[in-house]
Formats: sequence, structure tokens, C-alpha cells
Amino acid sequence: MKRLYLFLAVVVPLFVLGQNARQTDYINQFMGMAIQQMEKYKIPASITLAQGLLESGAGTSRLAREGNNHFGIKCGLAWKGPYMLMTDDAPNEHFRVYSSAEESYEDHSLFLRQNQRYAHLFSLSITDYKGWAHGLKRAGYATNPNYALNLIQLIENFNLYKLDAAPHKGSLGREIMKVSADHKVFMCNHNFYVVVKAGDTFKSLSKELGVSQRKLRKYNEVDKGYALKEGDIVYLLEKQKRADKSLKGYWHQVQQGESMHSIAQHYGMRLKTLYKTNFLNADHVPQPGDLLLIR
Repeated sequence: MKRLYLFLAVVVPLFVLGQNARQTDYINQFMGMAIQQMEKYKIPASITLAQGLLESGAGTSRLAREGNNHFGIKCGLAWKGPYMLMTDDAPNEHFRVYSSAEESYEDHSLFLRQNQRYAHLFSLSITDYKGWAHGLKRAGYATNPNYALNLIQLIENFNLYKLDAAPHKGSLGREIMKVSADHKVFMCNHNFYVVVKAGDTFKSLSKELGVSQRKLRKYNEVDKGYALKEGDIVYLLEKQKRADKSLKGYWHQVQQGESMHSIAQHYGMRLKTLYKTNFLNADHVPQPGDLLLIR
């Protein structure tokens, strides 16, 4: 049986050569957080990253450095946490202070989700970054008259809209963006992943991708003692219960060195489903040449 490969040959780089290195470093660092927020709250990752870039000066603003505030969010009546004083539209305005950048990203999503003036944005397509940008400006997120155009320019300069795009129907995997000089992010079964290189650890990937070590281990169904090996696939979000619909009726022929876990990773599906689909016990060890029903 012909083996179905995960990778496609087409390479689509995220970054445009010659762009500001500080901005690309910011994107590399916080892209994982933006993707997580998109999955959780349905806010385009491109919009979240562009706002973070713009509001924080790519992480260099005083608010970002001293208060972990990446989105310029002021206290408001509902805020009960710490704050710092900054001059913005008026002198000594109160801005929220967070314990981490991750807390700032989460609060930004909640700020949009729970504020009625932004409710209409959630009826837009997740890929309509222009609609989101103009909608944020009209709703009063910022007073800068060019705010929407600035967001759109950032998104298009760095191809951030690729973060919002779902995989093509029937396509198991495709490279969609460049994360850094060391890693590229791919998409498989509506999920994002990287391929482990020599020397990678969960700690180093967590720092690079903005996803906690605990979540990376959970999403990839490995315990705390598991050491990454070169060539391993590491997903950035929880895997789908089943393989892609295009694989209905597909049988995978086990190759030398493959395990049930590596095969589940290959197709972006949960290990439990692979066992269940093939009526196998959790201690089953596949042998080269075995056929496993994928979906």
C-alpha cells in the first residue's frame, strides 16, 4: 500500500525579508499565545498579534516592560488588580498591570468578549482581519484615526493572516509559516505543530512558542519524563479526536520504528481513538507490515 506522507513540498514563509527584526522576534515569541486565544475565544490570531505589536511597540513600551500590558488596556471600573499611571489621552491614566504576558493576552480576549461594544465583531469570519480591524476602530478601541489601517498593514507585511486560515480540505499537512531560524510551524488536521530538532526540549519549545511545557506534554500525550527526540512532532493545541475526514476508510501500513503514539501524531489524532478504531488494547505494540485503520 502506498504510504501517505504528512508533509507537502510547498513552502510558504511567514515573514517578508528585510522587515524589522524586533517585530519578527515579537511574533516568534507570542504567536503561540495568539493561536491559543483564537482557538479559545474565536478572535483572529492575526488581529491579536497585530494589536500586541502596535500597542506594545513590539514589546518595548513601558507598559509591556514594567506591567506586562501588551494591549494598552486601561483599568475601567471592573478592574480590581494592580495598575500603573501613564499619560495617554490624558495625564496619569490608570493602566492594568499583569503578572505575565500570558495573563495580558488572556485578559485582552476577555476584554473583547465581555464588552458589548465589540459583540458584533464575533459575527465576522475568523479570516476577515480587515473587518475586525475596522470594527475595533469604530468601536473605540483606539483614538488614532489610522488605527485600522495600521493593523492591516502589520498583518499584510508579516503575512499574519496565514495564522487564521484553516487547512485546505483534504490536505493533511502544509507548512504555513516560519517561526524562527530554527523551526517552522506546520498544520495537520486543523492543528499547528513543529518538528523537533536535535537539542530541543519541552522547555526550549515552550519559551519559543509561548505554550507552557505542561500543555505541550498534555496535547502530545506524553508524561513528564518523556525526552523529545529529533523528528518528533509536537502539537501546539489539543489534538482532534479523529483523523481528517479525507482519510475515511484509509489503512496505514506500519513501518519499521513506528509506534501507536508516533502514528497518532502523524495523523494529528488522539492515541485513544487509534486504539479504539482498531479494537486494540492499550499495551498493543504494532509490527512492521501491520495495517491500522485510521478513520
